[in-house]
Amino acid sequence: MNVASNPNITLSSASLSQLENQDEFIRRHIGPGKQEIADMLSEVGATSLDDLMQQIVPSDIHSPEPLKVGEAQREVDALQALKQVAAKNVINRSFIGMGYSNTLTPNVILRNVLENPGWYTAYTPYQPEIAQGRLQAILNFQQATIDLTGLPLASASLLDEATAAAEAMALAKRVSKNKKANAFFVANTVHPQTLDVLKTRADMFGFELIVGDEADAANEDIFGALLQYPSSTGEIVDIRDTISAIQANKGVVAVATDLLALTMITPPGELGADVALGSAQRFGVPMGYGGPHAAFFATRDAYKRSLPGRIIGVSKDTRGKPALRMALQTREQHIRREKANSNICTAQVLLANMASFYAVYHGPQGLAAIAHRTHRFTDILATGLSSKGVKLKHSTWFDTLTIECDDTFQKDAIVEAALAKGMNLRTDLENTLGVSLDETTSRADVADLFDVILGQGHGLEIAAIDAQLIESPSESIPAELTRTSEYLTHEVFNRYHSETEMLRYIKSLENKDLALNHSMISLGSCTMKLNAVAEMIPVTWPEFGQLHPFAPLNQAVGYKEMIDELSEWLIDITGYDALSMQPNSGAQGEYSGLLAIQRYHQSRGEGHRNVCLIPQSAHGTNPASAQMVSLKVVVVNCDAKGNVDLEDLRQKAEEVKDNLSCAMITYPSTHGVYEETVKEICDIVHEFGGQVYMDGANMNAQVGVTSPGLIGSDVSHLNLHKTFCIPHGGGGPGMGPIGVKSHLGPFLPSHTLVSLKAAGTHDDLGNNGAVSAAPWGSASILPISYMYIKMMGSEGLRKATEVAMLNANYVAKKLEGHYPILYKGMNGRIAHECIIDLRPLKEASGVSEMDVAKRLNDYGFHAPTMSFPVAGTLMIEPTESEAKVELDRFIEAMICIRQEIEKVQTGEWDATDNPLHNAPHTLADIVDSKWDRAYSRELAAYPVAAVARDKFWPTVNRIDDVFGDRNLICSCPDLDSYRDFVE
Repeated sequence: MNVASNPNITLSSASLSQLENQDEFIRRHIGPGKQEIADMLSEVGATSLDDLMQQIVPSDIHSPEPLKVGEAQREVDALQALKQVAAKNVINRSFIGMGYSNTLTPNVILRNVLENPGWYTAYTPYQPEIAQGRLQAILNFQQATIDLTGLPLASASLLDEATAAAEAMALAKRVSKNKKANAFFVANTVHPQTLDVLKTRADMFGFELIVGDEADAANEDIFGALLQYPSSTGEIVDIRDTISAIQANKGVVAVATDLLALTMITPPGELGADVALGSAQRFGVPMGYGGPHAAFFATRDAYKRSLPGRIIGVSKDTRGKPALRMALQTREQHIRREKANSNICTAQVLLANMASFYAVYHGPQGLAAIAHRTHRFTDILATGLSSKGVKLKHSTWFDTLTIECDDTFQKDAIVEAALAKGMNLRTDLENTLGVSLDETTSRADVADLFDVILGQGHGLEIAAIDAQLIESPSESIPAELTRTSEYLTHEVFNRYHSETEMLRYIKSLENKDLALNHSMISLGSCTMKLNAVAEMIPVTWPEFGQLHPFAPLNQAVGYKEMIDELSEWLIDITGYDALSMQPNSGAQGEYSGLLAIQRYHQSRGEGHRNVCLIPQSAHGTNPASAQMVSLKVVVVNCDAKGNVDLEDLRQKAEEVKDNLSCAMITYPSTHGVYEETVKEICDIVHEFGGQVYMDGANMNAQVGVTSPGLIGSDVSHLNLHKTFCIPHGGGGPGMGPIGVKSHLGPFLPSHTLVSLKAAGTHDDLGNNGAVSAAPWGSASILPISYMYIKMMGSEGLRKATEVAMLNANYVAKKLEGHYPILYKGMNGRIAHECIIDLRPLKEASGVSEMDVAKRLNDYGFHAPTMSFPVAGTLMIEPTESEAKVELDRFIEAMICIRQEIEKVQTGEWDATDNPLHNAPHTLADIVDSKWDRAYSRELAAYPVAAVARDKFWPTVNRIDDVFGDRNLICSCPDLDSYRDFVE
């Protein structure tokens, strides 16, 4: 009898602690089991994981001590402990407003999108043939934005309202015809957190920021302006004349606005605005203590090539069928490098999709009902308060009132009464209180507000005031600003209003997308690892989801405890001294790190240092981030093995030594190797007065084995959506906190509304300026990384790194006889990813990297990263979460594809009549009665047996990118347009 096959015999002699550890999270997160690890180690020629690490990682950067995170916790224990922490948060009814509203996430969207791995584990739609579902949802988001703002072109979403405003400022500078102007005007009615981010961005760009009454904007020599409509304090003003006057002076006008209000008030596009922007948060996305939320951004068609971020467009596939893809793809910032118009290389896709589904589910009539109900409650509150002598700051409003306090209606007394009733009001403005209502507001809420502001015995009755308003309607929305134009007229917003229909619509889109719940996504530098359910569960707990980012700090004790502990862990993991959680994407983290470096230089009287050295092997967004802080990029060469050329580095560092600000390196490099000279690289940069920025994109090869601080760098951002398990969500959300050495700690981001200290230090961050709208960025997704680290513990985190590198080396070993591995490090090893070089095969056969990528779709796989960082290559990163059986399935697919290439190369298959050139194959291909190809239908659709067991069908054939860019359509086409495509 085989004892190993009988768990009863194996476990009968186990100790209690061993039995308890059978449920440990580590073995669930790490794909290969003990025997699989042993088999792979044997295959690659290593005796143990530690032996493999000694072969891969240079000896002088091995961490001398284990991490101090602690022991791994079981899922049930970690969740229970975090629940107790979350319970320390106090969820008051929020009337704070300022761009953040309570909202009701429809349960059909909550369960089937936000909590569904089919949506949250998908990657950015670089392979659009297997991403048509999320692309359709994003296109719906763009259409909703276009309709509600009245402008013809919208993006696929940005990070938050404040950063969208900063992008609008940059766009205005690019497109304004007032080329000599260097000032940007910001109305004093803009949200304070938006102004904070604008000040930071303007300072680094060298722009003058003028803040004042919007009526004065036309009197200034400016390249652009930002207005808020309705204002931060709720007022609705006709800004047509202001817009016209600014434009007459060649300025570009951006308007920050509110989507729900736009169902009732004239949209910015009809007022003449050049840009409209804001947050889509109130369309069904929880406040989450600040994020993640999708910002919307719309502009004129003439500015489409200056638009930041992504645009989803309509093209056609090889069968003439309409198909969606990312339009104008050369805009992608990692491709444009220092010529990028922004460093934003992601969107908030998951949240934009939720907002778009919210618009689809409610439709125009449903949104109108929500808006009118919210506005009616605001009118009732305003009418009642005014009747009792309360002075309102404005006579117009949509959902926000600003109350002027005096000796009768004292601010402190009202705030105290509100807190006693579990209510938060806006308190940041002198001698006033703000009250913002929303779709969750009830009659009881309004009654409580009357009690809080007026005291007991006021005698007001909501029904009576409502009847009064019916008899004598409010003029709180001026007649000339009442919306008359239609919106959301497309069929998609007028069809799926029952839960049954909505459920099926969401499912139909999900079925079009390949995500991690189907198969491995082997994208290099993107680290598509397991996003465990136990990590995701806390995100939708109300204790984390329903807190306003500017709620009193004593109501966010649980958040602070969780963020502080997570920060301590990340400081330990990185080897740094201080950390900021504010950056809400990896690109924002890069930007924040460079800001800290520049402020450090300025503090030492060396603000003239403005040169950034970037090796060819660095991550692609690095040059784009450098231009965001006005750094001049000097590219450092790499040698034939992919390593930084030390001689070239030293020469260039010495040439610019008086002006050297920093070097930006990626480690292990984007070439997938552990360079042995990394410490020397840091030493050279420091020798000439520069700082070292180490990109955190590849931290999955460092955790527990080495660290950026140990290596010698000064600052890194951490992609929590890569190494630390926050899911990519179809192209966002992300988080990019930065760790720094102690001398950079005082220069981390601050916030105008919340006093911040750098985690790990006692440094008061003062007025450094913000990089994101919320103090702790996208705080509601931090529990994901918290749970991951807590359940893995020190031992599990290191093992994850070791297995990630084992898996990568195993794949490289099995493929190297079929494809050239472009770069290898010491001992012929790679780190956690490898680059296979298809250029020789393309030259010999004509088969391109695109052909291989699309053919992988037929095998049920998302393609690896294509043509980055080297054109004509594929970069593969398997992660530690993939079991050997899945790695072998991927390896089998790649070997079979190599055999198919051989048939093209030898002439057995024609250069165009082959399964690679025609990939991916759809069901429409297979059932086509006109099949006349040189290969069988079976080979096209089921090239190996494993595919037949679980076939994923691409819903469109290969998409024509050139056609899409020449015929740019970025809104939902009508049925006639679809017919035109087919014809």
